[in-house]
Amino acid sequence: MKKILIIDDDVAVTNYLKVFLTQTDLFDIIVVNDSREVSGLLDRETLDLILLDMDMPNVSGIDILSYMRGKGVHIPVVVLTGFGDVDLAVKAMKLGVFDYLIKPVDDEKLLEVLDGAIEQRILHKTIEQLPRHLSRRSLGHEAAFEHIHTQDPAMIQLFHQAEKIASSNLSIFIWGERGTGKEALARAIHQASPRADKPFVVVEADSQDSENFPAFFFGQARIWGGSEEKTPGILEEANHGTLFLDKIETLTFKMQVRLKKVIQEGEYCRESSTKVRNIDVRMIVSSTHDLTSRAYKDKFSRDLLYRLMVNLIRIPSLQERIDDIPILTEYFLQEECKRTGKTITGFSGEFLECLKDYSFPDNIQELRTIIEAAVASAETNIITEDYLPPYIREDQT
Repeated sequence: MKKILIIDDDVAVTNYLKVFLTQTDLFDIIVVNDSREVSGLLDRETLDLILLDMDMPNVSGIDILSYMRGKGVHIPVVVLTGFGDVDLAVKAMKLGVFDYLIKPVDDEKLLEVLDGAIEQRILHKTIEQLPRHLSRRSLGHEAAFEHIHTQDPAMIQLFHQAEKIASSNLSIFIWGERGTGKEALARAIHQASPRADKPFVVVEADSQDSENFPAFFFGQARIWGGSEEKTPGILEEANHGTLFLDKIETLTFKMQVRLKKVIQEGEYCRESSTKVRNIDVRMIVSSTHDLTSRAYKDKFSRDLLYRLMVNLIRIPSLQERIDDIPILTEYFLQEECKRTGKTITGFSGEFLECLKDYSFPDNIQELRTIIEAAVASAETNIITEDYLPPYIREDQT
């Protein structure tokens, strides 16, 4: 049985929630009506979840969240609030809240959110318990990650984290510099998930202009010649599978709000239609930008952002994993030799040292391009530093 703490100064609300949740036989309920008692209780009790009111006398919901953050208390929190204050909700999400609900709460919706919060709690505890040094062989779905070539311990740890998250239905935010392999990781997560035999759909958020993107993404419904013409969107292609949405920072604010509804409610409407449709899709989004920065404060929905960042995976840059350069260069060399029919046995030590000293602004994709160009122009069995682009050779002098 999962232990839930309900914090609300309204006795009628806590009485109802206690009776309702106890009747499910899933939860052990503790109720606190005086928020001043919370700090002591957090020290004494082992909890799985907290249901928290925001507007309380003496100690507010935000005060409690700040206290938990300062003490390093990592218990999932679902906020219950009597009014839809977006700024307050964003503050709460930034302090680590799993979700927030407006009173009165629909019983079915409440249970759905509690299930998601507890699932996340179990997932994060599992990730925290992962050993510091792991191997590929200890992955449960090793084949899903085999196309990502690395020997870097941080990357192997990342694979294990990704595999644990893959087993859930939670949305994921992959952050990394340009060319680090965000799509490759998203594909690996899909292959390691229960949705592996379902569609994996890739969408770049800037692939259409902002005016046409909603119809492209959600589909279109319009009257044509006296009858309704329905055009499914790319979202429907991903139904029951995974949708990887890259460059999420380029979405308009209106699209961000609609995407949040897909993630939170599993619902959407086609363009020019008010009919609500259900969708079952695992959402993985990515960006090269720091969306928490001041530059995006008024451009990107804080509400959506902090929901996505609950499951954030950061991919290291190539400069952070330079020991992978020999592995990647060898892999790209073999690929190019198969494609071109050339017989090249390897690289000189100087060639590899120059690469290790280079910053790689475009990361792995840039390395691939460099190797492709070197193979194309090479006239010897060993590729030397002479076949490096001039800007890299000049950078070493």
